[in-house]
Amino acid sequence: MFDRLSFPQPWLSLILFLTWQILSDGLSGGSIALGLFLAWLIPQITHGFWPERPAFVKTWRMPAYILRVLMDIVVASFSVAWLILSPRPPRPAFVCYPLKLEHPLAISILASTISLTPGTVSADVSDDNKTLLIHALDATDDQEVIDAIYNRYEKPLMEMFQ
Repeated sequence: MFDRLSFPQPWLSLILFLTWQILSDGLSGGSIALGLFLAWLIPQITHGFWPERPAFVKTWRMPAYILRVLMDIVVASFSVAWLILSPRPPRPAFVCYPLKLEHPLAISILASTISLTPGTVSADVSDDNKTLLIHALDATDDQEVIDAIYNRYEKPLMEMFQ
């Protein structure tokens, strides 16, 4: 019985509750009650879409990862703007990135991070989840792109998930 009353995705429930409170017209008993109800109901309804809980081992590393990604987005935005304004043409390339991550959520976070960073896009994940196809706007060497992604993103994700 208590299993039905529990929150199957506590982080999702917390985010839903906080989002509801931010979007509501003010803090009241009704908005808190409805926010708690929605924070419980939505994860219950979508429980089938969440086959397993994320296997975070070191969750305290996530804020540093998010800050790194935000900083890289800003730096890459200026780099792409400089590339567009410079007379030198870009050197686009498709790079096959060998994945060391195994958890599907970790692979998803890595692919999303790559796509969020200006100048790179995750194009495809292989069927066996071992290779990520990345399009880089300006790449002189495939190995340089692979090393940069591994050191900046995949290695910290491996520490968080394994």
